[in-house]
Amino acid sequence: MFEVSVDTVCFVIGKCREFQAKEAVSIPDGPEGPGDDWAGQVLADYADDLSVQELRAVFNDLEPAEQAEVVALMWVGRGDYEADEWVDARSDAKSAWNPRTVDYILATPLAADYLEDGLDAFGYSCDE
Repeated sequence: MFEVSVDTVCFVIGKCREFQAKEAVSIPDGPEGPGDDWAGQVLADYADDLSVQELRAVFNDLEPAEQAEVVALMWVGRGDYEADEWVDARSDAKSAWNPRTVDYILATPLAADYLEDGLDAFGYSCDE
């Protein structure tokens, strides 16, 4: 059903949890203006973080369609789309894709929870 493997999504979930659980990580609620590159600014401070480096490496190995599916799963888990709207979620994520997808995932508060909920909506789990 997915182009991206569930194992890869589970790895992303684990690394997001590692990164976002650190006390020093501060992720703002969102951009202050249309030109505000808040995700890039936040993550530039953590370029040497091992979790960030590992996630970047994984995303660099994924095709853009696979990266978009990670985003679509996050959107389903966040409630932006329902599981039965998967085709639309994936299409919209593919349209919104850019080379900084990993930054978007890392800078999204609760990304790991949303991804986990997205997998759950399709009957998958990282516990298996």
